[in-house]
Amino acid sequence: MSTAIALDGMGGDDAPSATVGGALLAAAAGIEVILVGDSEILGRELNARGGAPAHMRIVHAPDQVGMGDKAAADVRRNRQTSLYIGTELVKRGEAAALVTMGNTGAAMATALIVLGRLKGVERPALGAVLPAGDGAVLFLDVGANADARPSHLVQFAHLGSAYMRAVRGLESPRVALLSIGEESSKGSMLVTETHQLLAHDIRLNFIGNLEGRALLSGEADVVVTDGFTGNVCLKLAEGMVTLLFGEMRNAARSSLRSKIGGALLLPSLRGVRERLDYRQYGAVPLLGVDGAVFVGHGRSDEQAVANGVKNAHHAVEQGMLAALTEAVSGGLQA
Repeated sequence: MSTAIALDGMGGDDAPSATVGGALLAAAAGIEVILVGDSEILGRELNARGGAPAHMRIVHAPDQVGMGDKAAADVRRNRQTSLYIGTELVKRGEAAALVTMGNTGAAMATALIVLGRLKGVERPALGAVLPAGDGAVLFLDVGANADARPSHLVQFAHLGSAYMRAVRGLESPRVALLSIGEESSKGSMLVTETHQLLAHDIRLNFIGNLEGRALLSGEADVVVTDGFTGNVCLKLAEGMVTLLFGEMRNAARSSLRSKIGGALLLPSLRGVRERLDYRQYGAVPLLGVDGAVFVGHGRSDEQAVANGVKNAHHAVEQGMLAALTEAVSGGLQA
């Protein structure tokens, strides 16, 4: 099976500039990249940057998926898009994974049509790896399912645990349920019913409810919620990071003393910002489909694209899909 990573060259707000630039950065790190998209457009962008390296090639796809709300509905009608053809490369084993910065709904719909679900999975979930304590936490679902049932969240917990075991090397990932209080009785009907199921699932290392303020504390390795709540939390966190560093930058320029202090703190602050920057993770895995698919932010720049390709390559090397398949074979039904 190929170890190449297929990259949707036409997906994202800044494609093809960001996708081609990111592909070149990933290729420079030794990863074989297949750029999928309009060969004329991608070729022109590559030539402007000095041409493609030996271990990069283009697979032509004449059409592309838009970023609008109706994009997911168009998937069944158009099978000549870069997203669809890139997913087919994974299906045929010509690529180990697909990375796209395009429309999330369209990416999920395409993955379900082309790859299908892993046997036993009701709903796939998007899992975001976030910095937490001295390590990381997998937060899911962050946008694949706006509505969810308790059985879906239990499956998310199993898929998340399998991912963290395989990719992060955790022997027994701690699983928590996002809620408004630590008590089992706190939360919506969805949360309270899910808590009961998780608490009686001996296959999981369930540690109970976790409040939003503790999401990045490092208390849990996997935190589950529905896609609507997860997406709101993720975008709120991104906005807070942007606001925080903007305020710190303004404060550092407010006086001569602040400028001197800011200059002394700058190296440390850069390290903190890099750790909190979503671009470091690049793309998040769509867990539960029968293939490796990673979805990134629509406004990703070339560094985010490159990191998305690198993270997908690492996950594949660590046996992500085999671990998820094993979790399914163990019985995911709640």
